[in-house]
Amino acid sequence: MSNLTSNPGTCTLVGAGPGDPDLLTLKAVKAIHAATVLFVDDLVNEAILTYARPEARIVHVGKRGGCKSTPQAFIEKLMITAVREGECVVRLKGGDPFIFGRGGEEVEHLREAGIECAVVNGITAGLAAMTSLGVPLTHRDHAQGVVFVTGHARTGAAAVDDPTDWRALAATAHNARLTLVIYMGVAGAGHIQSELLQGLPGDTPVAVIQHASLPQQRHIATTLACLQSGIAQAGLASPSVIVVGDVLQGLIAAGLPQMRDQFGT
Repeated sequence: MSNLTSNPGTCTLVGAGPGDPDLLTLKAVKAIHAATVLFVDDLVNEAILTYARPEARIVHVGKRGGCKSTPQAFIEKLMITAVREGECVVRLKGGDPFIFGRGGEEVEHLREAGIECAVVNGITAGLAAMTSLGVPLTHRDHAQGVVFVTGHARTGAAAVDDPTDWRALAATAHNARLTLVIYMGVAGAGHIQSELLQGLPGDTPVAVIQHASLPQQRHIATTLACLQSGIAQAGLASPSVIVVGDVLQGLIAAGLPQMRDQFGT
């Protein structure tokens, strides 16, 4: 017991970014290198683990939509146990821990256990995806703000049929000139499309980007009216982000014919 008191463990949630190791922050690299144990999500690029010390223990705790995942409660239990044993714990998460990374839940549970947790931000996939296309998320002529929203409903005891009022969001985006960035929305693209069309014109530009920042990145540029068919014909799947808004007008005008030819949309 005295050893735990004299050598308390630490915990840091680290955003690994969208995949490209070059997009890691210096603070993230330092935290990864200092770790004695890393709990790593599935979407983290294996190349990022080269920054860990050779003697560090790496524990893969899969968290990927549509696949078998390590229960969240079990991950939190592993983290708490490791900290109490004096480990320097890094919880390595794709993107940013506080943008659909369940980082808030983990911080809450750690605090309930008497453990304070540091957080290192990472570049979120929605931002990296648009940057890779040379398109901003905001623009004085096209978008006065941006909304990050999940297209994946919560499961379990607290689940609801559709936690997002897509029609209200579409009306707000149209009236306030907002860009919508939808994470985990590919599986429900048909429903999202039909609901957004209640408040946005069918010719609203849309882009879908898969594997943002990685060499295998693919994307389509289309319109809201063709969203679901475009995804199907291009064969896009998770992990992808869907971006809706007039900031994409230039991309549509410059490249849509070629993209339609390429993907058959």
